[in-house]
Amino acid sequence: MKGKTVKESAITSSHLMLIKHSGNFIFDVGKTIPMVHGGILMTLMDEIAGMVATKHSGTQVATACIDMQFVSPAFAGNRMILKSSVNYTTKTSMEIGIRIEAEDMKNGTVKHTNSCYLVAVAINDAGKPMEIPAIIPETEDEKRRFNDARIRNEERLRKRIKN
Repeated sequence: MKGKTVKESAITSSHLMLIKHSGNFIFDVGKTIPMVHGGILMTLMDEIAGMVATKHSGTQVATACIDMQFVSPAFAGNRMILKSSVNYTTKTSMEIGIRIEAEDMKNGTVKHTNSCYLVAVAINDAGKPMEIPAIIPETEDEKRRFNDARIRNEERLRKRIKN
């Protein structure tokens, strides 16, 4: 099976966060700022990872594992920018890396809000894992992410065996 480069399946998307996406509020000098629910961001990450994984594997996928960090809050009115690509592949699974940034469209500032590593498994029509193309990292950054993901994959396997 022929491998694929990172850029062949990478996706960047953006979403406007509305009041309906918030629930918690920060009170600051006489104003209330609606903070986006973490679950909304988790859903966006799962969706974009699924698209990247499907694009890479050419088949349906199932989410197997999520490792997520919340770095800073996002607010209603922010444009959320999601950058996602395959970091690493095994025979039937792939790690998708996702970075979310929030843009304050009033002043143009952009800040990192979330990072996520999601493992997706390619499945055939019978619901069984199936072989996928290997990822071909080309740039130094892609090679670094590949090696970091390989280490994370080994750690996940060790934890699974231990449990």
